[in-house]
Amino acid sequence: MAEKKNELAVTADKFNLQTITGDFAEAIAEEMDGLGQIPYDRVKIPSGGGLVFMVPGEDEDNPDMAKELVGVILHHHPMNAYWKDKFSGGNEAPDCASIDGKTGIDRDTGEVRNCANCPYNQFAADGSGKPCKNIHRVYFLREGNPVPLILSLPPTSLKFMRDYIGKQILLKGLRCYDAITKITLKKEKSNGGIDYSRAAFAFVDKLTDEQREQTRAMAETVKAQPMAEVEDADYNTAPAPAGQDGFMNVPEGIDSELPFN
Repeated sequence: MAEKKNELAVTADKFNLQTITGDFAEAIAEEMDGLGQIPYDRVKIPSGGGLVFMVPGEDEDNPDMAKELVGVILHHHPMNAYWKDKFSGGNEAPDCASIDGKTGIDRDTGEVRNCANCPYNQFAADGSGKPCKNIHRVYFLREGNPVPLILSLPPTSLKFMRDYIGKQILLKGLRCYDAITKITLKKEKSNGGIDYSRAAFAFVDKLTDEQREQTRAMAETVKAQPMAEVEDADYNTAPAPAGQDGFMNVPEGIDSELPFN
């Protein structure tokens, strides 16, 4: 089985890396003048233990279905979002949001809050979870596409991303943008019997020196751009495709079972 996987693995010399450079960068600057930057498409973690990503395609009403995402993690950062009322999956903006997972801004009053000691960002004594939702936003450059995807990871996936970066990236002396990463989905079950999906990460190959120069520059470009505000699309969202039971990132009632605070 291992031999088969190795035969099918993408290697750096075969990886179709495309970044926003040269003539393409000039064309974007000219054509998007006054319109802002090219918007990044969002891809979500499915609910109910689904094992397929919904990736926006050319037809907005018919997203592509992908069992895996192969590409480069250009940038990633934590975010927090708090809704006073129970989140219903509509278009409600959070009542308090933090773009960096450290400092939150109250939507109504403009009050600045320290996320580390905010009472809404603590697990309840009765084990009912955190009122504030911890999310991790990933900017992912897929093979053959110069425009990154935004993947919003729910709390249930954060331990696995932490382990991947710590053990398979940093211990190799690399940064995330130096490597080809594969992201797949695994089905898990909470202690309450709820099926949910979480992300799984695998190291594919180290990029070539030339590729790493390009991805490092692309990563700096992403970091320099204004970060999109936290919105409902980062936590919950869209209607499910036919035959699936809806898309939301965190199943109700499992926050207290997560292996980290």
